[in-house]
Amino acid sequence: MSDITWDEPFCQDSGNCFRLGTDADGNGYIAVAGHEHEYVTDTLDALRTLIRDIKAGKADHLL
Repeated sequence: MSDITWDEPFCQDSGNCFRLGTDADGNGYIAVAGHEHEYVTDTLDALRTLIRDIKAGKADHLL
C-alpha cells in the first residue's frame, strides 16, 4: 500500500472534521480527523463523483 498524503482537516461548526487524502496509485481516501487509520477508499474519480452528488443534494434524504 502506498503512503497516504492527507489534506488539512475540513471542519463544519468547529466539529465533525474530515480529512481527504490521496496516494501515488491514484486512490482517494476520506477519514474522520484523528482516526485516519479507519478510512473509506476508492478511485479518485469515484470519490469525486460521491462528493459532487452530495453537494448536489442527492443524499439530503439521509439528513
